[in-house]
Amino acid sequence: MKKINWQIILGVTLVVISIALYSVHYLIFRDPHHIFIYMLGDIAFVPIEVLMVTLIIHRVLSDREKKAMLKKLNMVIGAFFSEVGLKLLPIFANFDYKSDEVKKELSQMKNWNNSDYKKASEMMENYDFKIDSNLSDLKSLQVFLTKRRNFLLRLLENPNLLEHETFTELLWAVFHLTEELEYRADLDKLPHTDMVHISGDIKRVYVLLLNRWIDYVMHLKDQYPYLYSLAVRTNPLDEDASPIVKS
Repeated sequence: MKKINWQIILGVTLVVISIALYSVHYLIFRDPHHIFIYMLGDIAFVPIEVLMVTLIIHRVLSDREKKAMLKKLNMVIGAFFSEVGLKLLPIFANFDYKSDEVKKELSQMKNWNNSDYKKASEMMENYDFKIDSNLSDLKSLQVFLTKRRNFLLRLLENPNLLEHETFTELLWAVFHLTEELEYRADLDKLPHTDMVHISGDIKRVYVLLLNRWIDYVMHLKDQYPYLYSLAVRTNPLDEDASPIVKS
């Protein structure tokens, strides 16, 4: 209510000042014809001014704010991959019958251009993953995710994540998998139907994780070449990867 009253008072004050100035103009020059010509011209320009301010200038400012917010968000995404994502990729690959094919496709990132990254992302979205929760150690996966629960919760507290729905979807998928594993008292004695269910949860996270990782590395390539260099040298899906610069 105080805000509305303040706006009303400001609006009335500005109108009164305008009337007063027009009155002074009339008292001095006694020329209402001149006053109304300029008044009509000013009013005629109002729609154009509204167009410039609301649609053009506001759009430019909004785009700048959005770019700044996405830049901060990519810092959050980078923290996620450093603490969780890069370690999860090889863990999930152990549950994948076709992990060799995936590794073959994604192990040569250092030689890619932006078009290659986009093609790889599309390929991963349509790839026929063969995930089997029997192939590796679910207990180790459970321990890994449980230890990082607090870190993931802090990421979700970041309001900027609302601007990146696909990354938020990934975090929720990770949380869901974490809870599914935590609720089971003995992961070594699960029926086949439940193992199939967990395989589906792993596949969901794995696909989302791969795509967000590809997008993130492409972002580093465009914006932070020094971070990109380290990212491709430590590619978790490249068995020959090494942080040591050899050439």
